[in-house]
Amino acid sequence: MITVERLAEIFLDLQRQKANNINLVTAGHFLVQVREALILAKKQGLTIPVVYNSSGYEKAEMLQLLDGLVDIYLPDFKYMESDLAGKYSHAKDYPEIAREALAEMVRQAGTPEFDDRGMMKKGVIVRHLLLPGHVRNSRKVLEYLYETYKDQIYISLMNQYTPMPAVLEDPQLSRKVTAREYDRLLDHAISLGVTNCFIQEGETAKESFIPEFDGEGIE
Repeated sequence: MITVERLAEIFLDLQRQKANNINLVTAGHFLVQVREALILAKKQGLTIPVVYNSSGYEKAEMLQLLDGLVDIYLPDFKYMESDLAGKYSHAKDYPEIAREALAEMVRQAGTPEFDDRGMMKKGVIVRHLLLPGHVRNSRKVLEYLYETYKDQIYISLMNQYTPMPAVLEDPQLSRKVTAREYDRLLDHAISLGVTNCFIQEGETAKESFIPEFDGEGIE
């Protein structure tokens, strides 16, 4: 078990080790404790950017607890089609929840800012993973993001979907995204006028992209 005080120490230790930021990955289920640790660490000299890295399926009222504590929000935006969200994530309300959460993130983080190295100091980067056979859903996500926020956010379009044994019986999820599918999505981004965008090139659908959730580095 890590106490709030120990978590604050870890944040400060990372800063002393010249970390570029504090990356809070899927921290929502410990949000209250993380908030307390951030407040404590900032009082003790934490100045590097704090990144909140999440699935995007967050209650906006909970995110309000982080107002003034998080510099960069890095959410996913997986679905605009409720049926698809229900089928693959058992969350038909995902689009509605994600829209409300993203609006709160943008309200807090504001206009993107970068340092002289090109590293983001403040702002929102929204990730979207293209699923095989579901270009239509991705186009809808992209349209919503750009039409709502324009250049107020950055968008990361990912093609790294990697089929795992648990989904091999699904005729669509059992394969990787094709180059043609990804190119269609990128062409749509260009047609919309998207400029603040990160894309992936080459072969990225590899198991090496899947983290080892082994607790390494936690003391």
